[in-house]
Amino acid sequence: MSIAITNNILLMPPAFSAGLDIWTRSNGTESDTSWAEAHNAGIVPDDRHFGTCLEILKERSVTRIRYRGDTPIIPGVYLRVSARIKLVAGPPCSARIAGWPRDASRKHVGGLAETGPSHAIDRYNEVVEISAIVGVGARQGVDMAWGRHPAFGHFGIDLLGANGSALRIESIRIEDVTSAFIPSLIDWVDVLDFGAKGDGVTNDRDAFIAADTAANGGRIMVPEGRYFIDGNLSINSPIRFKGTLKTPASTRVSLLKSFDYPTYVDAFGDETLGLKKALQALLGYSDHVTLDLCGRRVELTEPLNFHELAPELQAYSNRRVITNGSILAVPGEAWTTGKTSSMASYDPADPLALTNVANIAAIEIGSLVKGSGVGREVYVKGRNIRKARLELSQPLHGGADTRKYSFERYRYVFDFSGVEQIDRVNFDDLDINCQGVASAIMLPVKGQMIAIRDCYITRPKDRGITSIGRGCQDMLVDRCQFISHELGLPAQERRSVAINVNANDVKIRNNRFVRFAHFMVAKGGGHIISGNHWFQGDGTSDGLRYAGLVLTQTNVQVTVTGNYIDNASIEWTNEHSEYPDFDGKQFSFGGLTITGNTFLTSNTMPWFAWLVIKPYGSGHFVHGMMVTGNVFKALDGKIERIDRVDKSIADLDYNNMRNVTFAGNSFNGIKTYVANPLLITHEQKSASRKWTSAILNGLPFNGWTKSVESVVAESPLTDAAGKQVAEMPWVQAQTGSGKRQVRLNWATALKGRVAIYARMDRPQ
Repeated sequence: MSIAITNNILLMPPAFSAGLDIWTRSNGTESDTSWAEAHNAGIVPDDRHFGTCLEILKERSVTRIRYRGDTPIIPGVYLRVSARIKLVAGPPCSARIAGWPRDASRKHVGGLAETGPSHAIDRYNEVVEISAIVGVGARQGVDMAWGRHPAFGHFGIDLLGANGSALRIESIRIEDVTSAFIPSLIDWVDVLDFGAKGDGVTNDRDAFIAADTAANGGRIMVPEGRYFIDGNLSINSPIRFKGTLKTPASTRVSLLKSFDYPTYVDAFGDETLGLKKALQALLGYSDHVTLDLCGRRVELTEPLNFHELAPELQAYSNRRVITNGSILAVPGEAWTTGKTSSMASYDPADPLALTNVANIAAIEIGSLVKGSGVGREVYVKGRNIRKARLELSQPLHGGADTRKYSFERYRYVFDFSGVEQIDRVNFDDLDINCQGVASAIMLPVKGQMIAIRDCYITRPKDRGITSIGRGCQDMLVDRCQFISHELGLPAQERRSVAINVNANDVKIRNNRFVRFAHFMVAKGGGHIISGNHWFQGDGTSDGLRYAGLVLTQTNVQVTVTGNYIDNASIEWTNEHSEYPDFDGKQFSFGGLTITGNTFLTSNTMPWFAWLVIKPYGSGHFVHGMMVTGNVFKALDGKIERIDRVDKSIADLDYNNMRNVTFAGNSFNGIKTYVANPLLITHEQKSASRKWTSAILNGLPFNGWTKSVESVVAESPLTDAAGKQVAEMPWVQAQTGSGKRQVRLNWATALKGRVAIYARMDRPQ
């Protein structure tokens, strides 16, 4: 039995501020003197801990405070009496909860325990909470077991010990704690008892609310049946489902004390729908930060489209975590890629848009754009059907024209594309098994600090993590494994991409990427890529190898540190530029640091290179690049060099190179040692006034000999007669037909051997 349904109206005494005449100095009976008449008690209006409270100067060895009201003693009901007290002056003392039992004739019932345990109060301004439990039954934990004779009692506290103490008391609380003592079998309320029909037609929302109120800390039972809920519902009690819920798509059900995936599966009777409704609640209520899948595997039959789950949701910035489980994409039509094509116009003056788009209604937000002049990983991030206008994630490099474009809309397990902005969503300890039928995560148009950590993204059909706008700002990807669905294909036939980003300051750390077309296509700057292992080889002999990391911004401020880069290159382009030619008003290629990495290759073509720059326009150069402390190793010893320029569209301007450092790298099985500055030795066997070096192939990207740092004689310099001469030459750089030779000019004809430090740049 419980009196919780009275909302404690008959239990809780008024606050002291309501008047001290209802608080007596003895047992609480009608004839006892009240504290309102006492000279040593008063109300404190604004205590820093309690607000309005009672202050008493202790003048008796046992100072009693008793509520004059009648608190009923009911079989099966257990009451907790408590108070918060602190010592503000005088000697230490102690306090306890106490009561005065009376029968139905208002006579005192003797022979019963009338006090709870004593608590020391010996530190000034330290808040001490004292309590005791009273009830009929002599159960463990009951301090005052009064049996069936008393009908009611007067409760309060006793102050014990030395006199002269000044104490403040916040209030006396009396609460029903029956749920802690009754058997669990009856710690339930049944929604049927509160009017639920369970017929799948009648709206049972009010019945669930009434049951939740009556549970009062207990549990709710939902028996067999189909319960229709129309309107958002929040349940504050633990709940157990035998029957299932049926709701409109927009109705949010928040199971606040049973917020986990298994409960939602039980509630809705379907794994996909259960996960949808749990996610809907996660983003719609602030009480819960984490959706725990409880180690369960979810067999997902369709994408989790967050715009459909919460149509009213446009922006969300509270931290939310989806964790601890496995999601398995089950084959079906819901995962079919959407494909269409259309004629559209592009103008570099409006760089992030396609206009005059034919058949625009058939083009979905989140579609990958393909066509002439389109760089990799360009997506539709918005559309205006009335204006026939598509918003793009990146500019196009192909210049102004009207062209035919194709659009492919992949299907994602987690799809945030219809939500304007989502911040601080975390995917933690998940196995997202796409099974080659789905992609994994599509980020929102805008967002910040989305984190994916300790996850397995397994066999995505097309994409792992896709950014269609700036939802990747400050994204964190840590300690994850990405395994391609294209493991058995030669590298040149792969089309999947593990990650693409458009915004800045992304951290990709300590992950493993296996055999994608590209592990990452990155626009933006400030990225840190460290501790990862990506490998893209295959089982073919003399196989083709492609870019693992693609950087599509010229000035990147990117650090690539401590990675294991296996049968893949780092490709640096400006393919996401509406004006790809260098015009002097922009930065060219710069700000890239590559340090402490291990580069490996095997069974590939000799022209493969780990570092590739591909300009999509003319006039570009390198002004700021550090390649230091790396290990480059070709297992078959066939690789010509570690670096090259892809000149298929344009070459670099070698005359403008500056601030390029290639130093401290280790080369194994590579034919050409590359460094800047590059140390060469020139030996002149016959006396001459002009010494011309061999062609310097070891300067980065086969650059010109822009400058010479030093010339040091390694043997005596002698004239034709053998006489030693002390002389310094003047230097001509950029000599020879390829401008990759150095000429030393002497005042007299000399012979000998010198060491030259030559550079392909002129640091500024």
